[in-house]
Amino acid sequence: MSASTAPATSDQVSAPPPTELSAEDPRRTLLGSTLQSVLAVVVALILGGLLIAVTDERVRQAAGYFFARPGDTLSAMWRAASSAYIAMFYGAVYNPNGNTLADRLYPLTETLTVATPLILAGLGVALAFRAGLFNIGAQGQILIGATLAAWVGFAWQLPVGLHLLAVVVAGAAGGAVWGGIVGLIKARTGAHEVILTIMLNYVALNLVAWLLTLPGFQREGSSNPISPPVADTAMFPKLLGDHFRLHWGFVVAVLATVAVAWLLNRSTVGFELRAVGANPRAARTAGISVTRGFVVVMLLAGLLAGLAGTAQIAGTEHSLTSGVAASFGFDAITVALLGRSRPWGTFFAGILYGAFRAGGVTMQSMTGTNIDIVLVVQSLIVLFVALPPLFKFATRRSQEAAA
Repeated sequence: MSASTAPATSDQVSAPPPTELSAEDPRRTLLGSTLQSVLAVVVALILGGLLIAVTDERVRQAAGYFFARPGDTLSAMWRAASSAYIAMFYGAVYNPNGNTLADRLYPLTETLTVATPLILAGLGVALAFRAGLFNIGAQGQILIGATLAAWVGFAWQLPVGLHLLAVVVAGAAGGAVWGGIVGLIKARTGAHEVILTIMLNYVALNLVAWLLTLPGFQREGSSNPISPPVADTAMFPKLLGDHFRLHWGFVVAVLATVAVAWLLNRSTVGFELRAVGANPRAARTAGISVTRGFVVVMLLAGLLAGLAGTAQIAGTEHSLTSGVAASFGFDAITVALLGRSRPWGTFFAGILYGAFRAGGVTMQSMTGTNIDIVLVVQSLIVLFVALPPLFKFATRRSQEAAA
């Protein structure tokens, strides 16, 4: 029987095959333009500056006689906001007060160090987004990846080079398995991935906390929940020398970005994943297995998040704790949103968020501005990224309901 007359199977549904998401689809939130992302960052920084200004003590004092001398209030607001952002720049990009070139460039290397797990985990979230899945489980995938990477790092004795390779493979495999569980359950039962990933985040957190109470994982002679340090042979070498914390994990993040970009734009698997994300019904009609796509994309997303956990263990933390993932898994969601689920967009969004994290500490120490303002700016960025397409979607639905 020819392909044109073959009957539809159980995994195929007769439907028109649109090639892209409609303008009203809320998933356009993940795939908008670069200009929208840039404007979201600019507006968020402006509003963050206003918030810094109104909470500054000198601004409040000048506001007491605003109608007599309004210029004093406006000048104080400008000084408060500009000094905070200048201090953030000094802590994240370039410190002109450094004694040597290495001291002046140290903030930039710190930004790239912090950005490394954000980029890797963000790529995992973005890849799932492109396949139509909301991977909220990067936090748990980072934890499981870090756990296996740490165990291989301190329990195995291997030669230089081979040991680090084993750590990277173990971390990637741990994250892949944790993400693959979600893909498999969704493919077999239809359970929603958001619920599954949120639950597995808590399972991973409590599993790590329990493991750190066992003799094989808890550091000998310590009552704190911390593992033994990984061996020197399992550590990423420093990229620019011992003066900097930046390690070869950042190179892994760059290579991962290139690989994900190739996967999505140049490979058959990537085409199938994008087709599943654009329209699952049309993908089934074209003969693409949607259920297999769910499993594959969650395996890959978990693998990337596991690499983020490996970067933490073999790059900066050196030991496993229950807080080794920090908030990287949740920040990765905002990084993927800001990057519009594009590999290179996610890469640069990760660097931006790394700059916020690295510069926020310097901002607080130099100007006294609360570091929580960084979280406010990050939240505003996500809000402004998501608001326009969601507003269009809500308007469209209300018009349909009225009709």
